[in-house]
Amino acid sequence: MSAPVIRSEALGKRYRRGIVQSSGLLRDSLGRVLKSPLRSLGRQKQESFWALKDVSLEVREGEVLGLIGRNGAGKTTLLKILSRITQPTTGWAEIHGRVGSLLEVGTGFHSELTGRENTFLSGAILGMSKREIASKFDEIVAFAELEKFIDTPVKHYSSGMYVRLAFAVAAHLDPEILLVDEVLAVGDIKFQKKCLGKMGDVARAGRTVLLVTHQMNQIRRLCHRVAWIDGGTVKQSGPANETVSAYELAMSSGEARVRSSGVGGSSKAHFTKWQILGAGEQESNLLLEQGPVTMAVTLVVPKQVKNALYGIALYDHEQQLVWAWATNEFSMEVGEYCLTHRFPILPLRPGSYAWLVNFYDDGHLVEAWNCVPEMIVSTENYQSSRDEWNGYLNLPNQFGISKSSESVP
Repeated sequence: MSAPVIRSEALGKRYRRGIVQSSGLLRDSLGRVLKSPLRSLGRQKQESFWALKDVSLEVREGEVLGLIGRNGAGKTTLLKILSRITQPTTGWAEIHGRVGSLLEVGTGFHSELTGRENTFLSGAILGMSKREIASKFDEIVAFAELEKFIDTPVKHYSSGMYVRLAFAVAAHLDPEILLVDEVLAVGDIKFQKKCLGKMGDVARAGRTVLLVTHQMNQIRRLCHRVAWIDGGTVKQSGPANETVSAYELAMSSGEARVRSSGVGGSSKAHFTKWQILGAGEQESNLLLEQGPVTMAVTLVVPKQVKNALYGIALYDHEQQLVWAWATNEFSMEVGEYCLTHRFPILPLRPGSYAWLVNFYDDGHLVEAWNCVPEMIVSTENYQSSRDEWNGYLNLPNQFGISKSSESVP
């Protein structure tokens, strides 16, 4: 087993913010400040909050660790502490190796310097010689697609140009440890795919990576292990698929509590809920086994419908259609109905999926509902460990090798 290159113990970061007590009209408050600024400062009271609290982590050499959680959970604060941008309030962290950080657009570059000068400056900060940087320079410029602008001061770059160069420098200058925060969400789709490919190369090269992103497909594709941070603490840590599925389930359940479960508003029919039959009440949208599976949708029909048509579709997290089906016309009396779909197997790759159901009368759309919460597939992955080789169908198979002269069973 490889040695740990990042260790933290009980890390915490507390911030203070001043809150001025409200008293009277704005002009009176301004008057007090102008007359006695020191006294006005004394009227402030300090309020502190913990952006990070009691976080202990261990990351081994060559491991790709994903950090997930809602905005404000403490992920970026953790990376800033590990990057030595900020000091922890409590606890400690140690890092063994050369660290490259890409925490946000604008970090690490001098706005008055050109792209070329910033590239050499970044390499020098990492401890690389001018010759080492020069050997990588053409590859960096080609990756960033900035050949025509490499000698332009970066203050004139667009945000897309800036992040392309920043990512190219961070990924190509061979830091032993790479800290990346949400930069893969910047830029066009083509560049994002390019970044993912490069991140995969970095991971397979045996370098250690800490990755923060809200794109769960990127986390599943790149990470060996995931830490879910919530409210400044580590809520769960473990294998990528297991932890991401738990996070997605919690987020979708929360969304379902906030949003109305049904669209309603239609006098002829409306959907009220959906569930995977046989699942627990708290996990009615969690798919743990490939099959057999029965999915049920509840439909309320307040008025008789003579020429009804029902359709259903399943979409992945990128809104690509996975499967769809529709009935022929039929009639429905007043009442509440359970519409069921029985699948002998649902061999879907792990991730989040969305059901869409529609109801028509006489060819007119009566109700369309994006079923909430989303369906979370948390089955075993039977495909390649490299996500770029994975397709929609997560089919078990038996693999064997035999010489061509031998009979194949």
